[in-house]
Amino acid sequence: QVQLVESGGGVVQAGGSLRLSCAASERSFTPLAMAWFRQAPGKEIESVAAISWMGSNTYFADSVKGRFTISRDNDKKMVVLQMNSAKPEDTAIYYCATSQTTINASGSSRAYDYWGQGIQVTVSS
Repeated sequence: QVQLVESGGGVVQAGGSLRLSCAASERSFTPLAMAWFRQAPGKEIESVAAISWMGSNTYFADSVKGRFTISRDNDKKMVVLQMNSAKPEDTAIYYCATSQTTINASGSSRAYDYWGQGIQVTVSS
């Protein structure tokens, strides 16, 4: 059973930075595309960023372009979301996701097969 373990959430002041990490626990599993989604209170889940299997392609939601970066370490089966210039509207539960079939970066939740449990990010104003 593939498990995704997220870390790095917490509280940050507006304008600050936060780094979220997510690692796949199953040794025999090769994560292809990896992504981050988020869900704010009372809102639907939305895509944040995604990265292709080899890291050559990325996707960012318009709301985070220029502020967030995404990277991965395939040896560690890890994906990292670097959040810079954080805004109060970034407050949400952030979910890591990975696909066992999709290679390219995708902002669609349907492309992903495994999801983390979510980690809280709060940006204070």
